[in-house]
Amino acid sequence: MDDSRSFETYEAEPTPAPEQLDDIMQKMAEHKGCGTSGGSGKASCGTGAGENDMPTEIWEKVKNHPCYSEEAHHHYARMHVAVAPACNIQCNYCNRKYDCANESRPGVVSEKLSPEQAAKKVLAVASAIPQMTVLGIAGPGDPLANPGKTFKTFELISEAAPDIKLCLSTNGLSLPDHVETIKKFNVDHVTITINMTDPDIGAEIYPWVFWKHKRVTGKEAAKILTDRQLQGLEMLTANGILCKVNSVMIPGINDDHLVTVNREVKSRGAFLHNIMPLISSPEHGTVFGLNGQRGPSAQELKALQDSCEGEMNMMRHCRQCRADAVGLLGEDRSAEFTTDKIMEMEVNYDLSSRQAYQEKVEEERQAKVAARNAELETLAGENADLKILVAVATKGSGRINEHFGHADEFQIYELSSNGAKFVGHRRVDLYCQGGYGEEEALETVIRAINDCTAVFVAKIGHCPKEDLAKAGIEAVDQYAYEFIEQSAISYFKDYLAKIRSGEITHVTRGDATIRQGAFVSVDA
Repeated sequence: MDDSRSFETYEAEPTPAPEQLDDIMQKMAEHKGCGTSGGSGKASCGTGAGENDMPTEIWEKVKNHPCYSEEAHHHYARMHVAVAPACNIQCNYCNRKYDCANESRPGVVSEKLSPEQAAKKVLAVASAIPQMTVLGIAGPGDPLANPGKTFKTFELISEAAPDIKLCLSTNGLSLPDHVETIKKFNVDHVTITINMTDPDIGAEIYPWVFWKHKRVTGKEAAKILTDRQLQGLEMLTANGILCKVNSVMIPGINDDHLVTVNREVKSRGAFLHNIMPLISSPEHGTVFGLNGQRGPSAQELKALQDSCEGEMNMMRHCRQCRADAVGLLGEDRSAEFTTDKIMEMEVNYDLSSRQAYQEKVEEERQAKVAARNAELETLAGENADLKILVAVATKGSGRINEHFGHADEFQIYELSSNGAKFVGHRRVDLYCQGGYGEEEALETVIRAINDCTAVFVAKIGHCPKEDLAKAGIEAVDQYAYEFIEQSAISYFKDYLAKIRSGEITHVTRGDATIRQGAFVSVDA
């Protein structure tokens, strides 16, 4: 494969005939451990599922994939390489010309790479970050609008680091033409962004698509796009490839319609559905940002995710990453691995040391699960209908291990008599700046977690603790460095006991703000 153009010249795989689709979808559901027989028809293997919830071959695909497993994202890292600059559609929420090292959104990169540069970067990152298990290509354009560069990169990486999982994210327009090559390169995970199945709605989201060597606009463009997306999804699932569907929630345009999208992608075998909030700050220069289109509130987003979860497993831990992101979800270490730095590095890819490190990660992970399950047993017999949200300051590993003032994100858990359930995350400004607390930053924190009853931290100062209490949020540091879910369940059990004794009165919290913008890449 010396000529990258060879990746663009094969014939597309035919789409299964309509009369075969029902049979194919059920077989895929059974294959993935997500059968739809029974009550609600909901799949049985979601982002929080464990080893006993799915077939062994599927567990091996998702157990250390931070995007396909919520539980794994506490322990494992991913990286994206920006080898695909061209795009074949235009979205009203996207501006790929925006380039900033301190901003994180899909489509944003600091530098574009050749496949050869990308391969060396992957080896360097994997050597420095042994918990990095996944390599994704997500732009800054569309990987399948750049098939030569995309598949050449996969070829180089699969030869040099066969233990790393390969993923791509696509808008789906060209997807049906590339399914056979995706399968050939053992790309086991594909994400498709599907924001609509109704062309009238699609026309409000997509100004144009580039299709068969010409630009198509309006409803016709949206019809072409949705047909190709759904066709590609069917083809992938028929070939045993795990598919995640991303959808951007745009209030007043597709928010109600996403329930239909959820139903349509589930029926075609999608493994997960990820509904993300619109990022629409005017400074990003997008059409939606400039015309004042708002994003959803935290309560609106959660309500939509909850309504869809009754039919299908939802991804709640997405960070809407940069196209060159590096590290755990919720952090970006890309500035440590610029092209200039990578080219000067002597890379020694040691597979055995990576495997040994990951074995230790698995030991920690199993200890966390065992502690959660043991604590969960103490809730047996609790029949309270009450649910509360709590925020958690964490650096990763599933522990409460971050100082309140150093947190740039809080993970959100819903507590009930069923245990602790991860439901989202909230970006905030750092409260501590140069050793001093910033009152303006504290206000952003309170707005971001205003729907939470408590915030769990490793440490917190007296003043912010008081200000949080005035806002009705309890600062909890008694579980410092303990496992998150075990601690949250213990807290909830005590919370119910205090309500029963009359020591406290439960107060329904208000809505919270989803911050526009995202993670800062800090140069080491």
